[in-house]
Amino acid sequence: MTKRALITGITGQDGSYLAEHLLAEGYEVWGVIRGQANPHRSRIDRLLSEVKLVEGDLLDQSSLVKAVDLAQPDEVYNLAAISYVPLSWQQSELTGGVTGLGVLRMLEAIRMVSDFGGSRTPTGRQIRFYQASSSEMFGKVAETPQHERTIFHPRSPYGVAKTYGHFITKNYRESFGMFGVSGILFNHESPRRGTEFITRKITLAAARISLGQQAKLPLGNMDAKRDWGFAGDYVEAMRLMLQHEQPQDYVIGTGVMHSVKDVLTIAFDAVGLNWHDYVYLDPQLVRPAEVDTLCANAEKAEAELGWKPSVQFRELIEMMVEADLRRASRIRRDEDEPDQW
Repeated sequence: MTKRALITGITGQDGSYLAEHLLAEGYEVWGVIRGQANPHRSRIDRLLSEVKLVEGDLLDQSSLVKAVDLAQPDEVYNLAAISYVPLSWQQSELTGGVTGLGVLRMLEAIRMVSDFGGSRTPTGRQIRFYQASSSEMFGKVAETPQHERTIFHPRSPYGVAKTYGHFITKNYRESFGMFGVSGILFNHESPRRGTEFITRKITLAAARISLGQQAKLPLGNMDAKRDWGFAGDYVEAMRLMLQHEQPQDYVIGTGVMHSVKDVLTIAFDAVGLNWHDYVYLDPQLVRPAEVDTLCANAEKAEAELGWKPSVQFRELIEMMVEADLRRASRIRRDEDEPDQW
């Protein structure tokens, strides 16, 4: 029997990769979008012949109930969120409502559509729920590397909201027997990453500067270290979590840290430039409460799910620079060439 999956945030980086992955696995894929004017819908344009879209909003309980009822999914992947940390400081209440309480609304929608206790579809199949948790929940870390039992100390409204979503998923699992899991994903990037995020900001700037389209790049804390991997690898881990016999939470990451300066070095080397000549510190871009060091211990995911990352850090950054060079060159030539990334 063909499995059905419902994805919130399908037009985001992770949502688009996950949709492609599930389609390749033979799933029927449904995506929740916030209206037809979604600015990121172009990420899934090439999939529209295979993906069914339904309108819904994590701020609106009734729309989520309708989406779940229409799709009748076997699996729900909740990827939608306000996920840009600096924006969460500017719109903290909205971040709490979408990124935190939105998880509760989706869990309730699943309960309301399926039977109250066991979360099963009318056909008797249990709806399995995946929550996109974040390494930002660790924040001011208690230990390095971080694993599933490391305590949380979030340092931003985004991290706090993600922590709520993580624990409410665990609560529904323990209280109602729902198959709910959280993937604590460390930073994962790709050519589809939004241009506001640090890695993509750097790779796009390197491409534009090399083509004479940009002069300088302002950045905040360049000493911050992260565990960066490829988003295409990480969506596979999401699916594997929902295939496991028992619902459990997993840390997903590479186990290797790199600094922002490492990203700069690889990105600007790829275009034959020295980043020191173009990048400067802008104090306004420094976070109010910085998260300095995040590094994953993903041994549990490797042992129980058989998951390991396949794309290495240098390969990832160079992939992103190459994609941004193609985009920037296309803009310079004023061509309307379809984006293959």
